[in-house]
Amino acid sequence: MQFGFHIKYLAATVVLLAAIVAIALFIEGGFIRNHFGDVLIVVFIYTFIRIFVRSRWPWLWLGIFGFAAFVEVMQYFGLVYLLGLGDMGLARVAIGTTFDVWDMVMYFVGALVVFGCERIKRNEDKP
Repeated sequence: MQFGFHIKYLAATVVLLAAIVAIALFIEGGFIRNHFGDVLIVVFIYTFIRIFVRSRWPWLWLGIFGFAAFVEVMQYFGLVYLLGLGDMGLARVAIGTTFDVWDMVMYFVGALVVFGCERIKRNEDKP
């Protein structure tokens, strides 16, 4: 694994963060807020990691899905409250408070988007 700074992934991360924040602040309910944001979160985590990791990591997309799924399952058990962070709005938003199987589906869709984009990029890089 090669470490370094990747400006294109930084730009993508900033754009995704802006979109995620805009969704959180300005959209109430519906598909975009309740589901599409979850897809973007997985892509955001991937692009953030790739800012610092220059070499491709073939299974990173699956690891990020596993992480997101783990956090979702922990919501079922009330992780934010177990950690004593239930009164902190930012922690409640970041960790979440409600388990939803559809969130897991959207995390997987986000992971597939990452996988597909990396697959396309890898094929374009081949001579």
